[in-house]
Amino acid sequence: ARVPYQTLHSPGGSPITVTLLGTGTPVPLPDRFGPATLVEAGGRRLLFDAGRGAPIRLNQIGLTLGSIETVFLTHFHSDHLNALPDVWMTSYIPVGFGNRSRPLRMVGPEGTQRIAERMRDTFADDIRIRMADEHVPEAATRIDAREFAGDGVVYDEGGVKVTALRVNHGEHIQPSYGYRVDHAGHAVLISGDTKYEPNIVRHGQGLDLLVHEVCAVPEALQSLPNIRQVIDHHTSPQEAGRIFSQTKPRMAAYTHLVLLGTREHPPLTVADVERQTRESYDGPLTIGEDLTRFAIGDQVVVSRWDAARQAY
Repeated sequence: ARVPYQTLHSPGGSPITVTLLGTGTPVPLPDRFGPATLVEAGGRRLLFDAGRGAPIRLNQIGLTLGSIETVFLTHFHSDHLNALPDVWMTSYIPVGFGNRSRPLRMVGPEGTQRIAERMRDTFADDIRIRMADEHVPEAATRIDAREFAGDGVVYDEGGVKVTALRVNHGEHIQPSYGYRVDHAGHAVLISGDTKYEPNIVRHGQGLDLLVHEVCAVPEALQSLPNIRQVIDHHTSPQEAGRIFSQTKPRMAAYTHLVLLGTREHPPLTVADVERQTRESYDGPLTIGEDLTRFAIGDQVVVSRWDAARQAY
């Protein structure tokens, strides 16, 4: 029998629960979906980026897409956005996994409004058909897009505060942002895609959890121009370790693992990533997998998803 929605996943009363829905890259891997992180705080469900497969992961843990209140965008690379239409449209289908009746709020840097408008234009026929055929409320098909420019508070409701912080994903990949979430005396920071960035250190004091991207490449490949271009847009394990050492979160975690390799020089393993991180950081560290969950309260409790049992 199908497990009823909302019952598989329970934050257990923790002030903040963070779930890594997708920890991958543009590479279409079955075990690492596109970048997406769910934050549950103050009775609200906030989604940070919507990479490939985010709705599937939400469905896996028994959460309805219609329960997502706000989507926050870090930047406009396709691997962080390509499930955005799915999150928006599937959530207004009037069945158990959808049933959203209000506009979907979308918060991001300048350009977010344009994305919202073009999505509505692209899928105008779906909107028209579902309103006529399935009686979807017109309000549910709308997107409440809100833009910001620069560091600052971009969401403050129900005791949950979200602060945007500019990061550096490369000269041509701007705007790019990370986000800090504060609630009930606890704090989480999601780096977004970035090189080593002092602004994360500035905004990253007093954290329970720092979720950071990472890129690791075999030494033999690091001088190749196409590989070097990728490396120069991301944070190495040693650099991330410096960030962790400077911020001292109760738990540091990796997501968006960019692990490049070739047949002759296979990608580094997660053990290699941890070993390189330990060159500059000796504190608590979790190398994220899809559906890794952090329950944040008096302690930071880490749970891994058991795919065989479909449960934590």
